[in-house]
Amino acid sequence: MQAFESIDEVQSGLERQGYVCNRALATVVFLSLRLGRPLFLEGEAGVGKTEIAKAIAAALGRNLIRLQCYEGLDASSAVYEWNFAAQMIAIRTAEASGQADRSMLNAELFGPDYLVERPLLQAMQPDPAGPPVLLIDELDRTDEPFEAFLLEALSDFQVTIPEIGTIKAPEPPIVIVTSNRTREVHDALKRRCLYHWVDYPNFDREIAILQSRAPEAAEALSREVVAFVQALRGEDLFKKPGVAETIDWAKCLLALDVITLSPELIADTLGAILKYQDDIAKLQGAEAKRVLDQARATLEPA
Repeated sequence: MQAFESIDEVQSGLERQGYVCNRALATVVFLSLRLGRPLFLEGEAGVGKTEIAKAIAAALGRNLIRLQCYEGLDASSAVYEWNFAAQMIAIRTAEASGQADRSMLNAELFGPDYLVERPLLQAMQPDPAGPPVLLIDELDRTDEPFEAFLLEALSDFQVTIPEIGTIKAPEPPIVIVTSNRTREVHDALKRRCLYHWVDYPNFDREIAILQSRAPEAAEALSREVVAFVQALRGEDLFKKPGVAETIDWAKCLLALDVITLSPELIADTLGAILKYQDDIAKLQGAEAKRVLDQARATLEPA
């Protein structure tokens, strides 16, 4: 499938993949695809930054290539490495057979058969389905030297392998960069991209997301779940629950055949929505009932 032809088509195409987005996000996705610019998404963990890359790839019928970032990630780990084990076997086989011609062996050992492609190199290879979606996930976990390398790679969409030469993408991949903002990413990289802050959804959109991901949940329970989670986000918590936690909690409640929320049930299942003991401790006893009452008050007709 070709890229989306309009913003409305972006929204409808992503909704068919179970991703419900607002018009502002659909607009920046449309512009990123139309202009061929990387898309930089920032926001709290669990608000759907990674999922949008999956939805775009599925909607367009493209392959998704994911580079999961971590502290200490360097250029070689992101681009390529040599299959040293296979190279050693080839060397020993050549020596045992008496055919160890050094120049010929070097050319063979450092050729495509022994090259292990990592995400950035994979994304620059020709693909019959069209340019893949390259997801560079949680860039804020890396350090500045990798950012500098990435800036160069995204500018030219090419990488250099000393033993082989320069490999350039025949068509630039669709690049989506995400950050949880645990640290600031350098402005030079952000300027290379179109930027969007992915916020927590409002009540109606989170209901739509939950109905898309857990359609078996009754409407009344879905509304209670979303209202309670949104009320929780107003509390003084170390880590506020994201949309992913809303979906997980709803599925847990369905597994327990829950019809309506109660303070006791909430206390028993808090581990699905809160991931730190200090946060869970704050919701014990009367606190869970207080937040539940506050959530239900928002559901009452005016």
